[in-house]
Amino acid sequence: MRTREDYFESLFQMKKNIYLGGDVVGRDNPNIRPGMNTVGITFDAQEDHDAADIMFAQSHLTGEAVNRFTHIHRNSDDLLKKQKMTRYICRRCGGCIQRCMGIDAVNALSAITYACDQDRGTDYHERFEAFLHEFQTNNVVGCCAQSDVKGDRRKRPHQQVDPDQYLRIVEKKKDGIVVRGAKAHNTMAPYAEEIIAVPTRFLTPEEEDWAVAFAIPADTPGVKLLTRTTQVRERVPELDAPVTKFGAADSMTVFDDVFIPNDRVFLCGEAEYGGQLALLFALYHRHSYTGCKPAITDLMMGAAALVAEYNGIEGSTHVRDKLAEMVSVAELTYGAGVAAAVESTMHPSGTCIPNLVYCNVGRRHAGMNIYHEYEIVCDLAGGLPATLPYDTEFISDEVGELFKKYLRRADDVSPEDQYRCFRIISDMTVSALGGVLQYAGVHGGGSPVMENIAIMGTYDIEEKKRLVKRLAGIVSD
Repeated sequence: MRTREDYFESLFQMKKNIYLGGDVVGRDNPNIRPGMNTVGITFDAQEDHDAADIMFAQSHLTGEAVNRFTHIHRNSDDLLKKQKMTRYICRRCGGCIQRCMGIDAVNALSAITYACDQDRGTDYHERFEAFLHEFQTNNVVGCCAQSDVKGDRRKRPHQQVDPDQYLRIVEKKKDGIVVRGAKAHNTMAPYAEEIIAVPTRFLTPEEEDWAVAFAIPADTPGVKLLTRTTQVRERVPELDAPVTKFGAADSMTVFDDVFIPNDRVFLCGEAEYGGQLALLFALYHRHSYTGCKPAITDLMMGAAALVAEYNGIEGSTHVRDKLAEMVSVAELTYGAGVAAAVESTMHPSGTCIPNLVYCNVGRRHAGMNIYHEYEIVCDLAGGLPATLPYDTEFISDEVGELFKKYLRRADDVSPEDQYRCFRIISDMTVSALGGVLQYAGVHGGGSPVMENIAIMGTYDIEEKKRLVKRLAGIVSD
């Protein structure tokens, strides 16, 4: 099975198409490395013997062991192990593991390509499984490009003055299609090997050109990655820490008349199934969120508890109450994911689909509480994480001892440990990466309003009214 080194070497061989800071760079650019290191954890964890049960799965195509980030869920146990794996790995890298987008996209395609074939007589599922075989065998890193730039929000795709505001088919050829458009917020595209594109919304019959799904190498001609990278600030060697090795990158992924060969096209004009694919990817991604968001809350509550201890207030009632709030967010979100797996359904394709309501209430609960978690950490840490002097001053011959003298809090905590505590809280909350993670906590996988729409679109409120009518003695017509 491929290793971190194999993955990195594959990236270094790709053509330069990352637009970063006014230059066109390759995957060997140092600003890309922190994100690569984050995804590298998903390869390193293959060596964790204690995690083998969650890191590996048996392919339904070959019967061979595959990295679970390439697996199609075949039962509720697969969904549970994916959730456990996500929480486990996110705790190791200190944030979003990012590779979940690929697994969520292939699972959605597994079901929708099959359903479309049964209804329309297409051969998308056969194409998809050929791609999946390659994806699993080579332990490929994929990302999902879903969020269109959308243009005028008052208008549907076919109503836009510029029809390219949603990714669309501009030409059909005998051997493939040509697409044009852009996908926003495309996490990890600069260090993905494959970009898997799916629609972003329900589509009407007039919008067949926008009903397109495909997978292509991330350096395919015409693909341009307009990229922003985020990572924490480097430290002096004396104060280096594992957190400085990790980061993220997001791109506006532009498809500038990109040719997609037929064997990589998984939807081409089937508007009804385009909308279904959009919703199913979002559902899988929200289930992944019930693994990653509890992990990030684990880290936030750990930071809150540690700084309270170092400040000498860990026994205070208000500290315990605040930590209890964070425990509740983490475990209720995780519990919703467990329920979604237990109450999952089997699609005719053989792909297991998590429960829609439990996925969405879990994701909504996490998104509604993200800023409150940061508020708790801010309250317990005080203002120092935002104004902490640099580590160069901590080790300075001239002012280092003064810095250490006035940094002290609890008598039994060394100045260096105190500094490291405040520094990682600064990294988590007021760095560029910390800011991105706060926004991702609200919008990643769908903002709370999208969960509201999904919940109320399927939840049986009428049945609840009937319960009350019966108890109240109200006789319906």
